[in-house]
Amino acid sequence: MCAVCGCGGTEGGEHTHTAADGSTVRHTHDDQHSHSPRPNRLAPANASTLPSRLVRLEHDLLERNDALAGENRARFEAQGTLALNLMSSPGAGKTTLLVRTLEALRGAVPVAVIEGDQETSLDADRIRATGAPAVQVNTGKACHLDGAMVAGAVRGLPELRGGILFIENVGNLVCPAAFDLGEARRVVIVSVTEGEDKPLKYPYLFARADLVLVTKSDLLPYVGIDLALLQRRAAEVSGGAESLVLSARTGEGMDAWLAWLARARAA
Repeated sequence: MCAVCGCGGTEGGEHTHTAADGSTVRHTHDDQHSHSPRPNRLAPANASTLPSRLVRLEHDLLERNDALAGENRARFEAQGTLALNLMSSPGAGKTTLLVRTLEALRGAVPVAVIEGDQETSLDADRIRATGAPAVQVNTGKACHLDGAMVAGAVRGLPELRGGILFIENVGNLVCPAAFDLGEARRVVIVSVTEGEDKPLKYPYLFARADLVLVTKSDLLPYVGIDLALLQRRAAEVSGGAESLVLSARTGEGMDAWLAWLARARAA
C-alpha cells in the first residue's frame, strides 16, 4: 500500500491524484517508494528517516486537498448545509444507519448523500430507494474520498439550504482520517462486533471525531464486549467526544442520534 495516499499501486506503476486546482499529481511506485502504512499523525515520524521525495509529495497532496476542502466548506456554510463525514470499517452499519435516518427525516429536512465505495452502486441504490438523492463515487484502488471527489459529486446533487449532506466515506479505519472533505462534523461509527480496542489501534480516526456512534447494540447479548471500556477509550483518544449507542435495526438509540443531528444543524 502506498505510504502517501493509501492507494493500491504496485512497484513500477504510476498513480494519479486530482489536485485542488484541477491539475494532477503523479507518483510512481518504484523501489524507492515506501509501501509501509502511513505514519501516525498523532506521533509523526522523523522526516529525516523518510525519502525527501515522499515527504514533498505528501505535503503537496494534502495541501492541495485541504485547499479544495476549504472551498467545499465555504460552499456548504454559505448554503447553511450541515455536511457530515461518516467513517468506519467495512460492515459497521453505515448504510443501514443512513437508510433508517433518511426515513426518519423524510419530508422534514432536505437531505442528500454522497456514497464512497471502491466499486458498485449497491449502497447508492439503497439510499435512492428511500427517496433521497444520492451520488455514488467509485474510488477504484483508492481507499478514501478526497476534497476533489466531494466537489465533483456535489455538482450532481440539489442545493441543500438548511439541510444535511451525509458523506459516507469508504469503509476504512486508516486513510479517510487524513483527508479533509470540507465537512462540518466527523462521525466515527464502530459496531459492538469490532471489540473495545479500535480507538487504541486506529487513534487518528478517533482523535478527529466529533461524535462516536456505537452501532448494532441489538447484538450486545451475543458478543463479549465491554461497552463501557469501548466508550471510555473513544473518549480518551478523541479528547472527550460524545458517544451514542444505537441499533438501526431495532430503533434503540435512534432518537438520541436524531437529536444530535438537530443540534448540529442548528449550530
